[in-house]
Amino acid sequence: MVDHWLKLLICLVVSMSTRVTSAEIDNVTITILDNAVARGAVCLDGGPPAYYFSKGFGDGVNNWLIDLQGGGWCNTPEGCAYRSNHDTGSSKYKTTTARFGGMKSANQTRNPEFYNWNIINVGYCDCSSYTGDVEAADPTTNVTRRGSRIFDFVMEDLLAKGMANAENAILTGGSAGGLGAILHCDDFRSLLPNTKRVKCISDSGVFLHAKDLPGADQRAVYFAKMVAYHGVTKSLPSPCTSRMNASLCVFPEYVVRDIETPIFFIESAFDPYQLIHHYFSNESTWANCTANLEVCTPSQLQTMKEYGITLRKTLQEFGVCKPKSVGMFVHSCYRHGNWYDDLTWTGSALLGNKTIAQAVGDWFFDRSSFQEIDYENELPRSFDCSKATAPCLS
Repeated sequence: MVDHWLKLLICLVVSMSTRVTSAEIDNVTITILDNAVARGAVCLDGGPPAYYFSKGFGDGVNNWLIDLQGGGWCNTPEGCAYRSNHDTGSSKYKTTTARFGGMKSANQTRNPEFYNWNIINVGYCDCSSYTGDVEAADPTTNVTRRGSRIFDFVMEDLLAKGMANAENAILTGGSAGGLGAILHCDDFRSLLPNTKRVKCISDSGVFLHAKDLPGADQRAVYFAKMVAYHGVTKSLPSPCTSRMNASLCVFPEYVVRDIETPIFFIESAFDPYQLIHHYFSNESTWANCTANLEVCTPSQLQTMKEYGITLRKTLQEFGVCKPKSVGMFVHSCYRHGNWYDDLTWTGSALLGNKTIAQAVGDWFFDRSSFQEIDYENELPRSFDCSKATAPCLS
């Protein structure tokens, strides 16, 4: 009997130790990059950038995943000055630890393909998708616009810490960080000439111009102001800027054709961030509709349908243009951001009988290609539409 209870106690201790270790690994401490200041690689407030670094282990020690954090943009002195006093414009306001879930989790069950990689979450503090580069601070607000320099400094820092010897490497990001991953994808590949496999993943980063949908001019003006204020043009792909107005080259629909590095897109056909903020409707009750899909009017539902058609068509064209190098998982869940938590990573809705985690893993490791778009749902499914089923609007 004593042996029996002793064995149970040992099992309990081992179980508790395993849980604590997993939790500790998934909570990652911030690293402030003080040396970046001397190089001019600074946040909007002129202070140092930061990242969260979970070191690889086991057979993942030479594999690297770089995640560019998102957080929208600013395109005016006043807007950027406001952000300089918040966590999207200063590392001073970043949390001291960050929880790594989904694709960044160190739990093998939740993240079987990448759990033991070196995983870095780069703190967003420039509000230009890591593309700005203006030498002088704004004379009225003292805001500094150096997103491109932050990207370059972080890459240099990580190369010195072992990324130069990477066997596999991924540049990814979500939202504005996903756009940054698109725009820097080929730059990232050029830093790793001897790495076996280098690819990019954009999560909710395909921000549409959609010239035939309402609000196209407003979207173009908004991003043109961001490009001008942050001095972004020099960071944009030259094949695109040579054939059209440079400010349009922040829209992925105009630049993906020029990207040579393999890239995977995780998108919702009904991204609430874009539907809410990017001028797709000027109806007075649009905010009520996007906050509660059940109260949308027929005309508002039609707006969502047209957005979904355009988003799907844009992604389909990416795949047709680059059938071997482009992967995609385009679902109909009403959400912005997909691989940051376990529910929407290993527990996501299925396309092609695969979750997002399975699709990305097979594509990255060249086990199979993956280009799946949900055409069955004309309107958004619920926010929390995991594997099995989820209610649809009708």
